[in-house]
Amino acid sequence: MFKNYLKIAWRNLTKNKGYSIINIGGLAIGMACFLMILMFINNELSYDKYHTNGDQIYRVVHHMGSSDVKDKWIWGNAPIGPALKEDFSEVIEKVQFSGRSDVLLEYNSNSFQESDCFYVDASVFNVFTWPLLSGNPKTALEAPYSVVLTESTAKKYFGDEDPMGKVMEGVGGRANDGQYTVTGVMKDVPKNSHFNFDVLLSMSSFYQTRPNIFESWGYVDFYTYFLVNNNFNVEDFQSKMPVFLDKHRSEEEKEYYYDVAFEPLKDAYLNSDAVRQPGIVGSLPNIYIFGVIGLFILVIASINFMNLATARSMERAKEVGVRKVIGADKKGLVYQFLGESLVMVLISASIGLLLVFVCMPWLSNITGKQFIIDDIFSSYMLPLYFGTAIITGLFAGSYPALVLSGFKPASVLKGLISSSPQGVNLRKGLVIFQFSLSIALIASTVIVYFQLSFMLNKNLGFDNEQQLVIDYNWDGEVLDKIETVKNELKSLPEVTSVASSRTVPGGHFPAAGTEIETFEGSMEHFEPFLYEIDFDFIPHYNIEVVAGRAYSREFVSDSLSAMVVNEAAVKSFGYADPSEIIGKKFQQWGREGTIVGVVKDFNYISLHQEVAPLSMRYSQYGRYISLKVKTDDMQRSIANIEEKWATLAPHRPFLYSFLDDSFNEQYQADFRFKKLFTLFSFLAIFIACLGLFGLATYSAMLRTKEIGIRKVLGAEVSSIVTLLSKDFIKLVIIAIVIATPFAWYAMDNWLNVYAYKVEINWWVFALAGIMAVAVAIITVSYHAIKSARANPIKSLRTE
Repeated sequence: MFKNYLKIAWRNLTKNKGYSIINIGGLAIGMACFLMILMFINNELSYDKYHTNGDQIYRVVHHMGSSDVKDKWIWGNAPIGPALKEDFSEVIEKVQFSGRSDVLLEYNSNSFQESDCFYVDASVFNVFTWPLLSGNPKTALEAPYSVVLTESTAKKYFGDEDPMGKVMEGVGGRANDGQYTVTGVMKDVPKNSHFNFDVLLSMSSFYQTRPNIFESWGYVDFYTYFLVNNNFNVEDFQSKMPVFLDKHRSEEEKEYYYDVAFEPLKDAYLNSDAVRQPGIVGSLPNIYIFGVIGLFILVIASINFMNLATARSMERAKEVGVRKVIGADKKGLVYQFLGESLVMVLISASIGLLLVFVCMPWLSNITGKQFIIDDIFSSYMLPLYFGTAIITGLFAGSYPALVLSGFKPASVLKGLISSSPQGVNLRKGLVIFQFSLSIALIASTVIVYFQLSFMLNKNLGFDNEQQLVIDYNWDGEVLDKIETVKNELKSLPEVTSVASSRTVPGGHFPAAGTEIETFEGSMEHFEPFLYEIDFDFIPHYNIEVVAGRAYSREFVSDSLSAMVVNEAAVKSFGYADPSEIIGKKFQQWGREGTIVGVVKDFNYISLHQEVAPLSMRYSQYGRYISLKVKTDDMQRSIANIEEKWATLAPHRPFLYSFLDDSFNEQYQADFRFKKLFTLFSFLAIFIACLGLFGLATYSAMLRTKEIGIRKVLGAEVSSIVTLLSKDFIKLVIIAIVIATPFAWYAMDNWLNVYAYKVEINWWVFALAGIMAVAVAIITVSYHAIKSARANPIKSLRTE
């Protein structure tokens, strides 16, 4: 009997090729999308899970600012780590990383500026599971100027040569320039890590150059992680912090607000709302969004299956009648049709799996993640995929099976069977549901597009067009003659302006403990961010001055005792009018003086965040040279600048970027989200259209004779097309009304992650509705026009 069921199922598939292609193809695309989204979500959830003691690793979250406004940073001070280990027995080990450093490493003729470097404690391999291929994990990073390279980095410098014991020349970073001895080679850090690196340098190297900062609770430059025992309770541990901090901080340090909290490693990637992270972070809301889209696509594909199978049940009515006459019972018929449904679904799932194999490299490229075939054949991924396929088959095939098995043989064999009102209403309801989801996705895609376009085109408050930035990484030889270097570069005809600075908009910058004079004349502590700039920086970037003045060479004191702040800093310092702060005293990192100017707020950080308080002070100690380039031949201009650089700093590589490109790198995750969201939304709409196409085909077939009679009576093609289309258009219009409030609510919540965002306008939903109606008309019109233009003699000749 089972063999017979399979044979009949196969005959039905081959007999109705168009129907089978639409149904199996739509479901295959839906299953492929579901699996790809499942792989993406699985990858996001896998971050940092590879560490053996991952459940026992925590990190310090630093709370700074004021008791009312708490800034949560992962980047913090150094003494917190040793103090925790010394005072609490539940802390087994601590490990601290410096902030990310860029170091120019050289071995023989191989020279590269490594941007993913950290100075780190020797205990790092006791806490994290990063296996060494060579070297002793307990001692590899103990001695000053020791370096551990990842396998790929070692290969880049040494090829097949054994790197152990070799000496590399290092320039830049937080330690003085020096010779680093390779004491270890480790496996490359897995990509699913909340931060990655290529080079680890011994923290003792850093300590030798600036030992004082390792004792300062107010100096920020470290990430602190620690390993705890099995009895650790984070709530109890947190309750001990007030006494702990009171014990270790000096009376002077207690004058400003500071507190700590603790975050498990498992939350570092997806569940951390702190800023100044050591690496990339994911988005839990985006995971929910893609999970919902995956379910939407699967549901839409299942609805197609159910709709088409139910609509075509009339064609199999006589088969059911004959089977019942010769003794088939309802239960057996239900099994037969459910079996056919499962066969189609499993075929679709298999095709979907092949689609995923083919699309996997492209998926890796668009998401920026590495997907391999082994990801599918994991212990649970493939069973989950085919399990979902079987459940989908049972769900989608259940209603058609019950409808078909419920036909009465006497009525069927007399030709008295017709579509029930309940069946028609169900199909209409499912079409409305499908297009409600599709319209919500169209509107959401439009909003995502406009938000990201807004971010790219917003006036940031500074000139970022054709700004070429040279990174010389605090090179001493360049710093010693920085004014000469600037003047030589400015002498090039295509260069109109030059400035140097410690950072540039979108780059890395510190916060600085700062005392500011209040209205009452007392000094109050604040933690504004800090830009160290030269005299030319503010005019070079065309940053507007709203009170006082910018730095000027005409004032000798500007280089020693002046400060410029932004409007956000003025407000945080308690002044309502920018002009009121001019002339007020400040103390910051060993410098004292007065505030001479206020600049208009400019977006020096991502538009995810509001403009934060910023202080700007003069310094020749920089890392970047910014050049404003005006040319019609950018490639030739870059070549000229590189040639000039080779004469000014022959020992340094010419490392450059364009400011607008580097600034927009902050939005890479947003752009990937946009691509994925648009792709899967389009596929969901496409699958919905496949279902509508199939229903339109069936609807036209049912009304063939009616159309023939209308044509004989003189009906125009346009009126027949309208007749066949209007029912579907009504359903789409109802779907617009249902989808609009849900899409508005969802996207309003999504936009809340941006400090600067577009407004959601009514016309977005009108546009989505028009697009949905247009898609529906195009989908239905093919069959409507085909039926309207058919020869009525053929459809009426049997009457």
